[in-house]
Amino acid sequence: MIDAATQSRQHLLIAIVVTLGMAATVGGALGFEHIGGYIPCALCLLQRDPYYWGIPIGILAIITSALKLPVWLTRTLLGVVGILMLLGAGMGAYHAGAEWHFWEGPSTCATTAQGVSSNVGDLLGDLDSKHAPSCTEAALRVFGLSFAGWNVIASLILAAIALRGAARAR
Repeated sequence: MIDAATQSRQHLLIAIVVTLGMAATVGGALGFEHIGGYIPCALCLLQRDPYYWGIPIGILAIITSALKLPVWLTRTLLGVVGILMLLGAGMGAYHAGAEWHFWEGPSTCATTAQGVSSNVGDLLGDLDSKHAPSCTEAALRVFGLSFAGWNVIASLILAAIALRGAARAR
C-alpha cells in the first residue's frame, strides 16, 4: 500500500508531465505554423482546442496536488484532461482518415491566410513561403504520418497518462 505522501507526489508528477506534454504538443503545432509557414486548416485548428482547454485544467491539477487539496479534486481534473485528450485523438483520427481518403472530409476547410501580404508585389513571395491549408491533403508527412496522425499518438499517450493518474486511488 502506498502512503498518502507518495501518492500525492505521484499525482503531482503525473499532472506536471501531462501538462508539459500538452504544452509541448500544441507548442510544436504553433511552431510549424509560425516558424515553418504551414497555415493550419480548419480541422487542425479544432484539434488544438482540447489542448487549449486541457493546459489550464492541468495547471489546476498541479496546483491542487501541490497544495495538498483533497486527492479526489486532482484525480477529477486529471480525468477531465484525459477525456479532452481522447476527444483530441478522435478529432485527429477523423482528420487523418480524411487525409488518407478513408472518408470525406468537411465540405469546406477555409481558414484565413495569416501573414499573407496585401502588397501584390509580395504575393508571389508569400505563395512560395506559405503552404495553403487543406483538410484532405497532408501538408507534411513524417515517418508516414501527417500532423493529424501524430496528434492522435500524442493525444492517446497524454490521455493514458492523465487517466492513469485519475484512476490512482489513495
